[in-house]
Amino acid sequence: MMMVRCYLAPSEIEGLGVFCHDDIARGDKVWRHDKMLDITFPESKLDSVEPHVKEFLERYSYPDINRPGYLILESDEGRFMNHSMYPNLDFADGIWGVALTDIPAGTELTCDYADFLTGVIHMQPPRHKVTAPSVTFS
Repeated sequence: MMMVRCYLAPSEIEGLGVFCHDDIARGDKVWRHDKMLDITFPESKLDSVEPHVKEFLERYSYPDINRPGYLILESDEGRFMNHSMYPNLDFADGIWGVALTDIPAGTELTCDYADFLTGVIHMQPPRHKVTAPSVTFS
């Protein structure tokens, strides 16, 4: 669950991204696992859902590093957080997402997927068709 005010907007990384509404200071806790809002379910459930649901879950859920064999699906904007080799958030402990640097308002929040995925990280093709509105000036 995001612990800061944030919003979704077109991302230069991929499709949609999560952007902070306000400045964030280095060391601030930006995300935490919330049992009420972040759904945890057995990975084996992927075999019993309809194909379009499985596609959604495979894209937006990730392994629970504290419970092998389980996946987590976030219910808020956090599920749209994009990967970066140089992230501004650290998720290594699986409980907190912590700002690695000062992050100015309007900045895309990013993480290193290797903090919670093992093996080769496979990026999926874009799911959302996002374009920035064109603006004309007179």
